[in-house]
Amino acid sequence: MRCINRPLASCLSLMLCILLLTGCAARKTEFSNHYNLYGNTDITNINADSDSGGAQITYFSENLCVGGVQNLGLDTVNSQIAQGAGVFCLATGEIPYAQNIYERMYPASTTKILTAYIALTYGNPDDVVTISENAVTLDDASSVCGVAAGDQMSLRDLVYGLMLRSGNDAAIAIAEHISGSTEAFAEIMNREAYAMGATGSHFVNPNGLPDENHYTTVYDMYLIFQTAILNPDFCEIIRTTEYTTNYILADGTENSMTWGTTNRYQNGQQTAPEGITVIGGKTGTTGDAGHCLVLLSVNDEGEQIISIIFKADSRGNLYLLMNELLEKYGIKGALSQNT
Repeated sequence: MRCINRPLASCLSLMLCILLLTGCAARKTEFSNHYNLYGNTDITNINADSDSGGAQITYFSENLCVGGVQNLGLDTVNSQIAQGAGVFCLATGEIPYAQNIYERMYPASTTKILTAYIALTYGNPDDVVTISENAVTLDDASSVCGVAAGDQMSLRDLVYGLMLRSGNDAAIAIAEHISGSTEAFAEIMNREAYAMGATGSHFVNPNGLPDENHYTTVYDMYLIFQTAILNPDFCEIIRTTEYTTNYILADGTENSMTWGTTNRYQNGQQTAPEGITVIGGKTGTTGDAGHCLVLLSVNDEGEQIISIIFKADSRGNLYLLMNELLEKYGIKGALSQNT
């Protein structure tokens, strides 16, 4: 499907009404501090069209998969085992499968996609980060990298621990290094999410631990992930299956740890459908969020596919449904038959 999503449609309708009522469409208006909705792309930039002699406007949605409000394809897969899911073909801008993609949901550790993006955008990967006591004061059941207070580790290695091992301690250490506190970091998260168009989201922590005010949507997570994969360092990290960090313990001695990915497609526990190559992504699991997975894949035609599942009822069913989505809507031939 190819139509503007609800938040963008509402904004466009309001802008049109204002223009018609005030007659602003008839004159040129200068904006000194326009709202940049897509990274470093200047949405007010108008390029001369040499063929027509007119102007060419770059729209926010030009490079996005956009869709309507209806669900699509639920009867073709075992959709009942998850609360939300979507398949986004970056080459065509189509969303061939949509299941509650605008519904508010808990993201669990898929939150760390945004945390990693901010770390790589705002920080220097070679920075040395000293782990605080606060970063390691976590529940015993929390997923952690295994660092201790006083340890020193590069920001780059912390991002690897964040994305591969899904370390909640790494998330806090990153947030404190970038902005001084998790609260200040959450402000950056929300600002960046909104700049990506993810207006249905709100974040209060860098790791995705449960909070009623910490939520996103399948579509917003697609927007966040699509922006993150534009960063080569981010792509290198998510495609890595195992990583060894060398760091300094609090007592000054050297130490090393090796982390393996939690993504079953990458650690050999799950096989993708024929015709699909999984590049990487991020898992997430809590009691409230269920089992979540955000994935970047490439089909045999070289088309990039982002596929997302939120709140699957078990880890096994998470990968069962993901394989069904990739087989039916990710492979080139299947994609054309189902759209």
